[in-house]
Amino acid sequence: MIHEVRLTPFDAAAVLIALAALLGYVNHRFIKVPASVALTVMGALASLLVIGLDRLLPGSTVGADLTRFIARIDFHETLMNGMLSFLLFAGALHVDWPQMKRGRWPILVLSTVGVLLSTAIVGFGLYAIAVALGLAIPLIWALVFGALISPTDPVSVMGVLKRTSVTPVLEATVAGESLFNDGVGVVVFAILLATALSGAPFSLATAGQLFLIEAGGGVLLGLAIGWIGFRMMRSIDEYKVEVMISLAVVMGGYALAKAIHVSGPVAMAVAGLLIGNAGVAYAMSDVTREYLLKFWSLIDDILNAVLFLLIGLEVVTIPADSRLLLLGLLAVPLALAARALSVLLPLALLRPLLDLGRLAPPTLIWGGLRGGISIALALSLTSTNAPPGLLAATYLVVLFSVVVQGGTIERVLRYATARLPADEHLPPA
Repeated sequence: MIHEVRLTPFDAAAVLIALAALLGYVNHRFIKVPASVALTVMGALASLLVIGLDRLLPGSTVGADLTRFIARIDFHETLMNGMLSFLLFAGALHVDWPQMKRGRWPILVLSTVGVLLSTAIVGFGLYAIAVALGLAIPLIWALVFGALISPTDPVSVMGVLKRTSVTPVLEATVAGESLFNDGVGVVVFAILLATALSGAPFSLATAGQLFLIEAGGGVLLGLAIGWIGFRMMRSIDEYKVEVMISLAVVMGGYALAKAIHVSGPVAMAVAGLLIGNAGVAYAMSDVTREYLLKFWSLIDDILNAVLFLLIGLEVVTIPADSRLLLLGLLAVPLALAARALSVLLPLALLRPLLDLGRLAPPTLIWGGLRGGISIALALSLTSTNAPPGLLAATYLVVLFSVVVQGGTIERVLRYATARLPADEHLPPA
């Protein structure tokens, strides 16, 4: 006799970590594709397999329990007020501030104007596609999707850039733009989501005021808590305590940001940038530096693995509607077009101030991968009344991004380099 299986929250967390570890091992041992690709695809296959057990084994409810548990998780609270703080801090630790200063104008414009432009293009485009397909996706929800899909994730592409003829300034611009467009994208997402949930008419003036308060307050808070963490680390030399201080900066700082209604993601990006540069250079011994950077790299890898696995598991909760699949497929070229326009227009305007070279457009456009941040924001919608098409579109855009763009970016950059005039070639970094 098969007993009915009930999953506690701890059981579900154990299942996610165990699946991530098992699938990560299988991929590393046998398949050898990028981890984000493997976990996304195998996560969906694993979820279908688990649910299939209910049909093969009479009395088994493992699949049904897992599906119900995933549906009950408050992803908005867990991800928006938890995982994002760790992801953004970890990403900021590795950004080179001196090089980023040289590319400050492209970074500033691409991470603000570029994000807003991309959000608008994707939002209005997705709304038009939904209308054509007969799907009920209000414009405000389409704009929410535009905000969550606009941030980029450089983690997968940064290793490739180091092996190609990309200047250090362009490399830092890619990392810096991605870091700050994550923070700005989350702020825009939160403002649009609040409007969508409230049902109130969208007010550009109110949204602009909230953006300035949240983003500006986040910068100030990030500088304050980052400076406090830096001073504390500089006054001691004990790697265990200094790693705990970095944890306190992230968790305590994010909680404080939530309490005073400023942007926690922006605060974490700024604090991570400060500790990752001034802290690493002046406040840490070699031993502490190694432990702290490896600790946060591991945290980043674990959270991204769980996020990519979760979106694979969430696929089984999407209604079986061929129009949703078509919506997601059409969202892929829409997101690429929006990225191209939101990069090319600002770069053209900024050329008199700083010309990043002819490799900048293909690097920023094709290397603008969507990753953990977009997945986290999309999963946070499962706790709301968001249209199911948004999750399907996010899944397909991210899958295309990590598989196709991530898998071909090195060849694209080498092809673009080969077409440069001889005097513009650089030795490989």
